[in-house]
Amino acid sequence: MGAARKSWKTYTLGAVAVAALLASTACEPGGGTDDKADTTPSASPTAADSATPGGSASPSGSAGAGGSGDTGGSGEDATRACADPDLSVATSVYPHDEVRHLLITATNAADTACTLYHYPRVYLGDETENPLGPMESKPQAVATIEPGEKAYAGLFLFRAGEKTTTVESLGLGYMERVPHSDEEGAPLDIRLPGGTDFLTPGPNPGVTYWNTDLDAVEKFTFAR
Repeated sequence: MGAARKSWKTYTLGAVAVAALLASTACEPGGGTDDKADTTPSASPTAADSATPGGSASPSGSAGAGGSGDTGGSGEDATRACADPDLSVATSVYPHDEVRHLLITATNAADTACTLYHYPRVYLGDETENPLGPMESKPQAVATIEPGEKAYAGLFLFRAGEKTTTVESLGLGYMERVPHSDEEGAPLDIRLPGGTDFLTPGPNPGVTYWNTDLDAVEKFTFAR
């Protein structure tokens, strides 16, 4: 996990009440399907420094450009918001790109599924109050990741020829299902990619929504 920029707010998980079935009630068997397709990343950014130790696995399937959608079979755990203790986060850059774009990779290092809602709250430099805005329209699905699975987000910094500033740190926070709620923790400092000592954002940096489909993330990231 990253180093806190300020104290995290406490995450509280409500207990799930379980009601016993009446013994006299007859039950009929039901069924369901778990539709999930594997995808292969389309590009290979350079190796990144991990912000926390964690597992590694191939990306899960996606439901369009928005994310993985409902993973099925995980009950309430599948909809809880991911928090810093759940995740191993790394950043990486692309070859011959002059650090104009970054890839953020979050691996679920917990024992249960969680959901990366909306987009990462990214803060450049010493900023802690005003995260970057999204680069795309709101997706139709969310990025739910099982233990060991990954989700991605892309960070656009500047276009060639734009006037830039220099920052030496990157902050990252996560959203609840209802964005900008009081339950969201403070941003944490995330390690910059190996060999990168600073970032140079331009006038209009932005971030993509979380997505389990790396191809979709890169599509939106490099659209600028």
